[in-house]
Amino acid sequence: MTAQEIIVQMESLRDEQQRRELVRFFKTGPGQYGEGDEFLGLKVPQTRQVVKTIARNLPLDEVPTLLMSSWHEVRLCGLLVLVERFAKYAAKRMGNNEQAIGERDHIVNMYLQHAHRANNWDLVDLSAPKILGHWLLLPTRLGDKQAIVDDLATSESLWLQRMSMVCTWTTTRAGDPSWCLRYAIIHLHHRHDLMHKAVGWMLRELGKHGGIDLLRQFLADHAHDMPRTTLRYAIEKMTPEERHYWMNLPHREG
Repeated sequence: MTAQEIIVQMESLRDEQQRRELVRFFKTGPGQYGEGDEFLGLKVPQTRQVVKTIARNLPLDEVPTLLMSSWHEVRLCGLLVLVERFAKYAAKRMGNNEQAIGERDHIVNMYLQHAHRANNWDLVDLSAPKILGHWLLLPTRLGDKQAIVDDLATSESLWLQRMSMVCTWTTTRAGDPSWCLRYAIIHLHHRHDLMHKAVGWMLRELGKHGGIDLLRQFLADHAHDMPRTTLRYAIEKMTPEERHYWMNLPHREG
């Protein structure tokens, strides 16, 4: 099976009614964040099924053809193939294996080279934690991990910036809060609502996974001037009483 054959298979599944719904949901109109994106009308489980069946043995060098497709769902298919391949080489027994390190680094390189093709929030959120986030926890030969993620965080692309934030979901769950806190600070006063939500979501995950005191300290330092959307997302799992406390502090959005 080649990438082109997979694209043909996916195009045969197109659903016009679902396509119209997705075009609205992912804000593809003029001036919206997903402007110009094209959809076949496939639901995510359908794309996952393609990955599980006909794309599971796709040669890695075929994946860029999927990532360069104009179809949103085909790009997602390519990203999910990379997710599956990365997981294969990231199993515990493979952590320090030299061949596995090389394979993981190759996948991360491919992901970064085509990162601009993950140009909507779902494409980022379904790939960055499981590729970049997992990679941050493992040996690599690619160099300075922080510098690599910082390059995403300081890019001009909303989607690359979001990658730098949501990849910390994995590091936080593994017990390392430093990545989340670093990029929460960097993006705290971002102008886009999608980043407000991403930062708040990752801070909420920090609180859920053993970092509630760190979250409270972060809020003590920043709740007075952080975007309200970020604050609401961050405190979502707290008690009603604590949510009331944080939401009613004197606030000046910075």
